[in-house]
Amino acid sequence: MGSAFANINWLSVIVASISSFLVGGIWYGPLFGKAWMVAFGFTETFLRKRSMSKVFGLSLLLAFVAALNLELFIGVDANMSYGLVAGFLAGFGWVATLLGILYLFENRSFKGFLINAGYCIVALTLMGGILGAW
Repeated sequence: MGSAFANINWLSVIVASISSFLVGGIWYGPLFGKAWMVAFGFTETFLRKRSMSKVFGLSLLLAFVAALNLELFIGVDANMSYGLVAGFLAGFGWVATLLGILYLFENRSFKGFLINAGYCIVALTLMGGILGAW
């Protein structure tokens, strides 16, 4: 495990983390923000009550963990194409499918599932591309 960490390009992990964070801002803002709010019954008032420094800070930390995990998964010999495919497969094959199971058991909205799973697929695909390219 020590050799796996020795070969990590930490700058690429940081950039991939930030990319995921930025995709989330666009995804849950202008692209699907209103649909997401409707799907989960959120109001502007409810969302304003959150501690945004806590939400953003922990989101960035979790994005870093996801990027680091993906970096360890794809390895140092990956290229951009491999990274994109691996990121997509991680997003679709693991995250979206497991979210789907949770949404089925929790009887949640299919529209909400598509929004959240779509974000995970796009974010991980982009992360994988960045990690593979470096």
